[in-house]
Amino acid sequence: MSNHPDHDDHHHAPEPSWKHNGVRVVPGNQLDPNTAQTAGMDRKAAINFARVGAQKLWAGTVHIHPDAKTGAHHHGPLESVIFVVKGRARMRWGESLEFTAEAGPGDFIYVPPYVPHQEINASPTEMLECVLVRSDGEATAVNLDIEPVEKPETVLWVDPIHRG
Repeated sequence: MSNHPDHDDHHHAPEPSWKHNGVRVVPGNQLDPNTAQTAGMDRKAAINFARVGAQKLWAGTVHIHPDAKTGAHHHGPLESVIFVVKGRARMRWGESLEFTAEAGPGDFIYVPPYVPHQEINASPTEMLECVLVRSDGEATAVNLDIEPVEKPETVLWVDPIHRG
């Protein structure tokens, strides 16, 4: 028993509702397909405000069909992380999309704010499977008038914040 005047062993403040407001598990087979969709890819939300109340990030999966490519764009102030689960991703970036890098299974790709870039499935035959995380739930995408090095002549890869 404490002698501190504010301490009372028999009277406790109400406990937070951790059962309903604590850790959330979203099973991989219960991702939400009710997000913007584009031909050539299958997009599903796992973590966002609507599903779990996330305030500062969005996370989900993106399956990109062979040869799918985006036009040039950036995501304003948002940071993006792409984790390659399966397949081969090619990233192009720069004022003229003059820089390139490729990533395979197990690799992480970081896209800083305001960096003009283009995502490409580098395989003509294999699906590209990725996990995507954004630093905000807001759909920020700025399409740029840059002639892409690899023209999106086949299927555009447009994830949930590439709408428009």
